[in-house]
Amino acid sequence: MKIEDLTKEELENMSYDDIAFMVLNEQNKPMKIIDLFNEIGKLVSLSAQTIEEKIGDFFEMLTLDKRFIMLDDGTWDLSSKHAKKLVLDEDEEEIAVDEEELTEEDEEEEQTEENIFYDEQDDDNDDDDGLSDLVVIDEDEEEETNL
Repeated sequence: MKIEDLTKEELENMSYDDIAFMVLNEQNKPMKIIDLFNEIGKLVSLSAQTIEEKIGDFFEMLTLDKRFIMLDDGTWDLSSKHAKKLVLDEDEEEIAVDEEELTEEDEEEEQTEENIFYDEQDDDNDDDDGLSDLVVIDEDEEEETNL
């Protein structure tokens, strides 16, 4: 259905984004937001003051509506007329590091990280195991002490 086929009452009952969709579809070219909203204002008989007051709300409406896209030059068009491209942020990509590329400093840091769960004390010192005060006795000696 074309805009010219609609009555003024039908246009007034439509939302601005639906009218904008029809305008952009019929114009078949991108438009600046002010030109687009002025066209809508003419169709629904909005005053210049009302257009000026509501242009911010209209802009917000277009940005939230997935049917519209703002182009690099600041004009608006229908999303369906433009291919979408996926841009990957290079900072988020994982970088694989070969182990051969690790410097001595990196290797020391890795070893330090691996050792953080171990006690810093020497394991060679057996005197501090708490058993140095114990005495081992035979069964014969035990029987003698029990008599």
